[in-house]
Amino acid sequence: MAAVTTAALFVMVGASAAPVVSPTAADSGIIDSNFRANAPVRPQTPATRTITISWVGDNILGTDKDFGGGTLPELWARSGDSPDYFFQNVKRYFSSDDLTVANFEVALTKRRQERYKGDGETYHFFGDPAVAKSLPAAGIDVVTLANNHTYDYGRGGFEDTTRALDAVGVDYVGTGDASEGSDYDFRVIRDVKGVRVGLVGYQAWADTPSFRAKIRTDFSTLRAEGAQVVIPYFHWGIESQNRPYEVQTSLARYAIDQGADAIIGTHPHVLQSMSTYKGKLIAYSLGNFSFGGNTNPSDKRTMILQTRLTVTGETVSGAEYRVIPTRLSSKSEYNDYVPTPYRGAEKAEALAFINEISPDMNGRIGTRFRPVR
Repeated sequence: MAAVTTAALFVMVGASAAPVVSPTAADSGIIDSNFRANAPVRPQTPATRTITISWVGDNILGTDKDFGGGTLPELWARSGDSPDYFFQNVKRYFSSDDLTVANFEVALTKRRQERYKGDGETYHFFGDPAVAKSLPAAGIDVVTLANNHTYDYGRGGFEDTTRALDAVGVDYVGTGDASEGSDYDFRVIRDVKGVRVGLVGYQAWADTPSFRAKIRTDFSTLRAEGAQVVIPYFHWGIESQNRPYEVQTSLARYAIDQGADAIIGTHPHVLQSMSTYKGKLIAYSLGNFSFGGNTNPSDKRTMILQTRLTVTGETVSGAEYRVIPTRLSSKSEYNDYVPTPYRGAEKAEALAFINEISPDMNGRIGTRFRPVR
C-alpha cells in the first residue's frame, strides 16, 4: 500500500480546505483531528480500590488520682517515657494497614480540678500530654473522643487534650452529649489510598428522635463533602455485659439504614457480640486496649478488628473482616498496659469465646479475612 500523508486528506474548495477521509486513509488508520474529536467517547470504568482499617477499643493512657501502685504512668516512667512502650506488640498491625482508629478515653492535662460527675463511685482519668506521642509512634491515625471521660477535667482539660493531639498530628472525631456537659462536634474525612473515608463518633446512651436526626444529618453531610465510606464509632452499652441491649441494636441498624458501611462500638470494657445487618458488619464492643483504668482487670480479653473494604466509584462494593485475639497486657497476672496478641491455646480459646458471644456469625469469626455476609 502506498504511503498516505495528511496533505492527501484535504482538497481545496474555493478559499477553504474541507477535510476528506479517503478509503485508503481510513484503512490505514490515519484520520484528521476533527474526525478524532467527534468520535464517540467510551464510558470510563469506575476506579476500584481496596483499603484495610484497624479498629481498637478503650485506651486510657493515664490514671485516676485515687489509684494505688502499678498505675499506667508508673510503668510508662519505668520505660523512660518511651513513645514505643504501650503498643510495641501490636504496632506491626497498625503499620501495615491503611488506617488505624482507636477510642481515646482520657484527658491529657496537667489540671487537677475534677468535673463533678455525681455522687457515688466515679473515676476521673488524666494523663501526661506527652503521652500523645505514643499514638503516631504506633501508627494510630484517628481517635474518637466521644466517651464519658473526655470531659473529666472540664472544658479546659478537653482543650488540653485536643492541643496535645494536634501537636502530634492525630485526627479526632466525636460529638458531644448534653448530659456529659460537652458541646464538641468533630467529623473527619481521611484520604486513604485515594478513598475518602468519613468518620464520626457518638456517645449513644439513648435511642431518641433527636439523636437519630443527628445521625442522619451527619451522614448526609459527610456524603455531601465527598465521603465514599462512612463509619460511625459508638460509645454505648452496659458495662461488663458481653451482649448488646436494645438501644445498641436499634441504633446500629438505624445507622446502617442511613448509609453506614460498618458499625464500631466501645464502653462496656469487655468484648461484645459481632453481627451483620444488610451485609454490613457490626462490632458492638471491642473491649479495653491499653487500659489505665484498672491495674488488674479480671477479663483481659480484647481484639484488633480489621475491616478490608473494596470501593468502586463512590460506594463500597465489597467488605471483609478478621480479628486478632489480644490480651490487654503482655502479662497474665497483672496489667502492664501493653496489648499483646494471644498465641497457641490462649488464642484459640479467645477466638472461641468471640464466636460464642456472636451467634449471628455462625462460627465464622477468624484470624483470616472473610467476606461480610
